[in-house]
Amino acid sequence: MSKKIALVLATFLLLAMSSSGQAKLSAKWEELTAADFRDGIAQSKGVCILPFGILEKHGPHLPLGTDLLNVRYAVMRAVEQEYAVVFPEYYFGQIFEAKHEPGTIAYSRDLQLKMLQETTDEMARNGCKKIFIVNGHGGNESLIPYFAQSQLDKPHDYVVYAIIGERSRTGGPAKKSTGIDYHAGENETSNTMVTHPDLVHIDRAKQESGADQARVKLPQDIYTGIWWYARFPDHYSGDGSVARKELGEWNLEGWVGSIVEALRAIKADDMSLKLQNEFYEKAKHPLDTKQ
Repeated sequence: MSKKIALVLATFLLLAMSSSGQAKLSAKWEELTAADFRDGIAQSKGVCILPFGILEKHGPHLPLGTDLLNVRYAVMRAVEQEYAVVFPEYYFGQIFEAKHEPGTIAYSRDLQLKMLQETTDEMARNGCKKIFIVNGHGGNESLIPYFAQSQLDKPHDYVVYAIIGERSRTGGPAKKSTGIDYHAGENETSNTMVTHPDLVHIDRAKQESGADQARVKLPQDIYTGIWWYARFPDHYSGDGSVARKELGEWNLEGWVGSIVEALRAIKADDMSLKLQNEFYEKAKHPLDTKQ
């Protein structure tokens, strides 16, 4: 091989490495160097994801961190298609209803909100002007919308977005269970068989009952904080023993797709921050607001 050809090949390889370097940035906040983090923020257009899980019992057969493990799995698959910087493991949410179970970490109400606010503030200070909370835990479904709404309390130079519930889908593998399937049941166990199969103890799934105990008799529109414990005292809802990987793959395909779709919409959104700033200004002088 001539020196000229060798030089051309070497130059080509260097250019290829340079052009692909950005695409090879890790999406995980904790894995980036300081310089790479700056590049990651630029590549993500200021969009950062906060996957929100919890530490709680998941029946007799799933790990305590199931929600955290599964939501991070879905998020990491999504950012392979649409890059964003992903915040490290976050589990400082609402789980008072499982304080009676081993391994549950239940932070106080005030600390939950303060921790979340300071976390998003610090993310924004580091360039995350669009913070996307992806929830993996049902017990956060009131906390996160309230937190997002509370951002209007005082000015912020960033916007909080969130996915709360699951988007309904038709089709997919038929479920084997026919009853309630809220927690550690067929769906969640199937998902974990895909995300972390080595942590699923399917042989233990029948050791406890996930049936609704219905120990409080009240109309459906009356809420009480003890409702979950009254119905599912073993912190298990459904039948995880009938789970299978095929169902989990279908569930996760839909979840990942919804995150990717949301990411693209968030990146394209140029109105939320403008309207948020407009609101902050008007809130200073409510009597001047046109009636």
